[in-house]
Amino acid sequence: MNLLLWHVHGSWTTAFVHGRHRYLVPVTPDRGPYGLGRARTYSWPETAVEVTPADLADVDVDLVILQRPEEIDLAEQWLGRRPGRDVPAVYVEHNTPKDGDVPNSRHPMADRDDLLVAHVTGFNQLFWDTGGTRTTVIDHGVVPPTVEYTGELDRLAVVINEPVRRWRVTGTDLLPRFAEIAPLDVFGMKVAGLAAELGLPPERVTSYDDVPQARMHAELARRRAYLHLCRWTSLGLSLIEAMTMGMPVVALATTEAVMAVPPGAGALATRIDTLLDAARRFVVEPEFARQAGATARTAARDRYGLDRFLADWDRLLEEEVCASR
Repeated sequence: MNLLLWHVHGSWTTAFVHGRHRYLVPVTPDRGPYGLGRARTYSWPETAVEVTPADLADVDVDLVILQRPEEIDLAEQWLGRRPGRDVPAVYVEHNTPKDGDVPNSRHPMADRDDLLVAHVTGFNQLFWDTGGTRTTVIDHGVVPPTVEYTGELDRLAVVINEPVRRWRVTGTDLLPRFAEIAPLDVFGMKVAGLAAELGLPPERVTSYDDVPQARMHAELARRRAYLHLCRWTSLGLSLIEAMTMGMPVVALATTEAVMAVPPGAGALATRIDTLLDAARRFVVEPEFARQAGATARTAARDRYGLDRFLADWDRLLEEEVCASR
């Protein structure tokens, strides 16, 4: 199939474009949010093809993958066809509700009969009110990192995008307590200067801003344990990638993390003191950390394997395209 989708979430899109289809990714001269084009810090196959808005009017598109409400009008403008009416459409919901009306949050695609909402976690499906719109869940999948956990550095790793702006959402405010146990290495977008924002000396928090994925994985694998302190996000793919590498994890028991982190893979709790105790033990007991990491690796590869993810999407895409004929 020819699938039109925007480059919105780097890790999810990286897994998605590893399928057997042709992926048309809009690109604009400014490479802005609606024309980012191919990834530059992730490895994508050649079947992910950049297309300009002008080119799309003459391209045969079998299905549109929507990820933001405004993409419906944008796709109609660029394709000359209305998603859901003239061409099949699936809306992928990556996020938990952010409107402050949880658990009564109405989804922007609620009560529609022209598309399907595909949630990336069961938690998202549970907390979004989509009315009469059809929904399904396709759990995340990840491209397996090429590195394995060593845990040779008695430091803690974190991956957060925009930790200052998002602050309590991503648990940024909790980082100083963990920095007392071991130095933190924080990877992600807009993490530069985080130590100063936290009021900590630079030797306690080191920032690695927008590092290419392969290099980030190599660095994560050397750290003793992975911290996932997000209070209210869907499910960080970096958490799954860390587990797939064999890293033990210390995670808040919130949103979908309670389904992703099984017993023995690390620590999962809502009490910060429990998580601090676990992080401290991982730092001082490398063998205990390795054992937990091995459990995490098995669980992540069983549940979030790339083959399962792509097979689930293939079934869904075929059903939606066939139903439109």
